[in-house]
This record gives sequence, structure tokens and C-alpha cells, in this order.
Amino acid sequence: MKVYRCRVCGEVYIGEEKPKTCPFCGAHEAYFVLAKEWKLLHSDSLSDISKDNLKKALDLEINNTNFYKAISEKSGDIYISSMFKGLSKVEREHASAICKHLKIQKPNSNAGSDKAVDSDRENIKEANRRERNAVKFYGEAIKQASEKEIKDFFNALMQIESDHIVLTD
Repeated sequence: MKVYRCRVCGEVYIGEEKPKTCPFCGAHEAYFVLAKEWKLLHSDSLSDISKDNLKKALDLEINNTNFYKAISEKSGDIYISSMFKGLSKVEREHASAICKHLKIQKPNSNAGSDKAVDSDRENIKEANRRERNAVKFYGEAIKQASEKEIKDFFNALMQIESDHIVLTD
């Protein structure tokens, strides 16, 4: 058995092989390293643009966390409820990782929780729209970031959100 850590969220995974995706934040296998080699994607001096984009990313991730949690609680379909419960946890992990970069406590917010409706179909449609917007935002944030670590971080989030689009298509 080996001990791995995710360079995006910092969580630990124990197994014979790296997981294909992080069970906590959804980061792809390339972001896993042996624990003894681990270093969180981090930059001590962030540009104002990166700080601003990380703050926007935090708002986006918290809003999606709460929206997905609300859907998971509203849906009567066990598959849809389960999918959104999992997505909510992943988005919450993204928000926590962003707070590590910003060196702040995660704000307590219910933003987005009131946006879930009674229709699973409409909620899935809205989730897909949100994920596409997130991919677009992270693509722009990559271009604007001057720090390699932050570019890598936004790239990881863009890949993960792209995976979520597949779920909601």
C-alpha cells in the first residue's frame, strides 16, 4: 500500500495505485503524488488579478455547493439526489482549497440554495449551465494568472468542471 496526496485539495488517499480521480475534489490522477513528495499547489505572493479571480472562484464554488445540496435534498429520484450530493461535496472541497490559497476562513453562506426548483430536469439544465460557465471562467483565469501554481490550480478545476458537464449532459 502507498500513501498519496492530492495537490489540489491536499487530501490523503491510501491504495496500491493512484486513483483516476480524487474522491474528495475530483482532480485527475496527474495531481496525485506520493505523500512524501507532496506540496500543495500554492503561491505565497499572489497578484491582484489572481486574488480577484480566486475570490470570484470562491463565490462560484460556494454558490454551486449550496445549489447542488438543495437539489439533492429536493429530488425524489435517488440517482439524481445522489449525483448532486456528490457534486455538492466536490464543490465544497474546491471552496476549501481556494480558501487555502487566499489564506482565509471559508465564509458561511447559503448563496445558491434558494435556486433549486421542483423539476429535476430544470435543475439538471441549470447545473449544466453553471458548469459550462465555470469552465469558461477558469479558462479565462488561467490566461490571466501570472503564477504557475495558480494556473495549475485553475486548470485542475477546469478539468473537474468539464467532467461535471458530462454528468449533466
